[in-house]
Amino acid sequence: MKNLQNLHTHTNYCDGKDTPEEMIQTAIDKGFDSIGFSGHSYMYFAEDHSMSVAGTEEYKREITTLKGKYEGKLDIFLGLEFELYSEVDLKGYDYLIGSSHYLKFGDRIVGFDRSAEIVKGVIDEWFGGDGMKYAKEYYKTLARLPEYGDFDILGHFDLITKHSEKHDYFDTESDEYKEYAVRAAEALAGKIPYFEVNTGAISRGYRTTPYPSMFIMKELKRLGFKPLISSDCHDRNDLDIAFEESERMLKECGFTERYILTKNGFKAVPLEG
Repeated sequence: MKNLQNLHTHTNYCDGKDTPEEMIQTAIDKGFDSIGFSGHSYMYFAEDHSMSVAGTEEYKREITTLKGKYEGKLDIFLGLEFELYSEVDLKGYDYLIGSSHYLKFGDRIVGFDRSAEIVKGVIDEWFGGDGMKYAKEYYKTLARLPEYGDFDILGHFDLITKHSEKHDYFDTESDEYKEYAVRAAEALAGKIPYFEVNTGAISRGYRTTPYPSMFIMKELKRLGFKPLISSDCHDRNDLDIAFEESERMLKECGFTERYILTKNGFKAVPLEG
């Protein structure tokens, strides 16, 4: 696979396993042309899962230093994965990923990107056991991302399907579910230009296919979103997991190209295979 790049990369500054330099060395070993780091924005409501305020500044300094150190060997980009409800400065990054891993109920912010048991608890406690109401609330929340900033990339669009291959909390094939997903996509169209085919749940054993579903990919294509491929990497060994499968899925959905970030901005590269 040519033009290897991953822009959704987490390190030990947040919930990743490896240091930025360890991730860079692995990227070079795997033949990557470039890599982008996307630490989780500081979340006062979930400090264990995000970069700290001081850590964010150190992260920015280190990635900037590493850009110079590896000049000519690997292009390095400084990014941020912004979490809805974060209150952080979005200036100074090469790109921004917009994501939602939490739902808000009054003053309570509740994480749902958790174990299947925790997800079931969220559905029972906040939605009276109705998984479809949970799905509806997620997509309503996701559609609000542009209120918080100008994001380049839409992160793991249908993240709530993380456990759907093993648990039937809601029917992803139902017209009702698809309507909620499409409404969110339509609300975001023209506001966030790129979406990621995200293979992170494959590396962690939750799914056998990437986010989003092929139905959603086709809808995103209809609405003019442009695709890129990412591993949502938290472990350097998984930096390029299922990239070729993701390319095949994009082609099946009618795409002919994917996008990578360069020093001159995003550019299209042809899909292979």
